[in-house]
Amino acid sequence: MSENAALDSLLNGTSTMPEDLPGLLAGITHEFASSLNVEATLQNAIEQIIVHLNAEAASIFLVEEGETALICRKCAGPVDVTGLRLELGQGIVGETVSQNTAQIVRDVSKHKNFSSVVDEATGFVTRSIMCVPLTVRGQCIGALELINKRTSDSLFAESDMSLATVAAAAAALSIHNARMAQALVEQERVRRELELARQIQLSLLPPAAPASFPIHGFNIPAREVSGDFFDYREVMDDRIYFSLADVSGKGMNAALLMAKTTSLLRCLAKTIVDPADLLAKVNAEICETAAMGMFVTLVAGFVSSRTGLVELSNAGHQPPLYWKQGSKYVEIPATAPPIGIMDDIRFETTTIDLTDGSLYIFTDGLTESVAPDGCELGVAGLCKIIDAVAGLDPRQRLEAIVTEIGNQKRKVHDDLTLLLIEKKTNVCTDDA
Repeated sequence: MSENAALDSLLNGTSTMPEDLPGLLAGITHEFASSLNVEATLQNAIEQIIVHLNAEAASIFLVEEGETALICRKCAGPVDVTGLRLELGQGIVGETVSQNTAQIVRDVSKHKNFSSVVDEATGFVTRSIMCVPLTVRGQCIGALELINKRTSDSLFAESDMSLATVAAAAAALSIHNARMAQALVEQERVRRELELARQIQLSLLPPAAPASFPIHGFNIPAREVSGDFFDYREVMDDRIYFSLADVSGKGMNAALLMAKTTSLLRCLAKTIVDPADLLAKVNAEICETAAMGMFVTLVAGFVSSRTGLVELSNAGHQPPLYWKQGSKYVEIPATAPPIGIMDDIRFETTTIDLTDGSLYIFTDGLTESVAPDGCELGVAGLCKIIDAVAGLDPRQRLEAIVTEIGNQKRKVHDDLTLLLIEKKTNVCTDDA
C-alpha cells in the first residue's frame, strides 16, 4: 500500500483510523521539523513508532549512496542491528525496497526471502514482519521494518499497515528535506573554501606592473580556482625572473600543486641563474612529493631589462610565440617533458634577443577556446588576434586579446593565462 493510498483510505472512511494516528504523526512531524540532524531525528522517530505500533522491534533502513545496498540506520528493541547491511532485494526489507511495495509477512518461516542470521546470532525470535517503503516522489529511499506485534498471536493487522504507511511517508519526506538542507550547507561550505582558495591564489600572482616594465600578464580561471599561474619579479642586477605554467587536472588538487610549484620557483630563482638548472631543482622536488599522477607544464627564465636578452627553459609546455618586426612568428618548442613525471631529466636553456621583438607565453586554454562553429582558435588564430592589436601598448594589448576572445563568442573550457615580454627602456626598479 502506498502512502497516498493509505491516506485516501483513512480520509474516505474505507479504512478505520487507528486511535494512535494523530499522536504518532504529530510526534514524528515535530521531531523532524525541530532538527536537521538526521541521526537524532531517526532515533526519536523509531522509538515513537515502536510504541504506537506496539511492536517488539523496529528499524529504519536507508538506501546508501550509490544505491547498491541498504544500511540499518536506526533501530529499537532488544537487539541492536544498527549498521546491518543488506543488498538491494535481499531479505524482506530488500524485497520491499526493490518492489517499492508494503507487505505483512505473518509467518516468516514460510517466506523464501527471510534470513534467520540475526535470530541465530542473538537468540531473538522473529515471527512476523511488517515492512513499509520510505518513498518520496515515487523514489524509494529505504524501508521501515516492524517485528512481532505485542499480541498473543504476534500478527500485524491491516490497520497497522495504514498507520505504518502514513508514518513512513512523513518520515521519508522529512529525511529527504533534511538531506537537501545538509547538502545546501555543504555546498555553501565548499563555496566559501573555494573563494578563500582563489583569494590566496590571487595573492600569489604578481601585482600589475607599470607600463615601462618589460613583462605583463593575465590569468582568467575557468572555475573558482585556477591550475594555471604566471609570475615575474626582479631578482638581481638587471635580471627579471618570469614563469608561466599549467598544472594537469582541475579543481583544488591542481590549485594546491600550482601554489607549491610557484613558491618553489620564486624562492629558487633568487639564487639560480640558469633556467635549465632552475627547472631541474623544481622537478626533483615535485617528483619527490607529487601524487595521483599530476604534473606541470612550465616555461621559466630570465630577461635582461638592459639588453633584452631572454633565457628560458620549456618543460613540456605549449610553445611560446616569438615575434620580431618584419618576420614571421616562431614557436619555441619544449626541450623536455613536463615537471613531475621523471626525476632525472636534462633541461635545456634557449636564448632569444627581444630587440624589436615580443615573446608571448600562454596556456592551451587560449588556443583551445571554441568558436560557435566548433573551430578552435589555434595558434594561427591567436597570431591573427595579436596582429590586430599590435599597435597598442602591452597592457592594452592583453586586454584587447581577452576582449576579442569574448567578441568571437568563444567557449572557454580551461583557464586563460598569457604572459607578454618585450624589451623596454626606463624600467621601474621597484620590486614588481
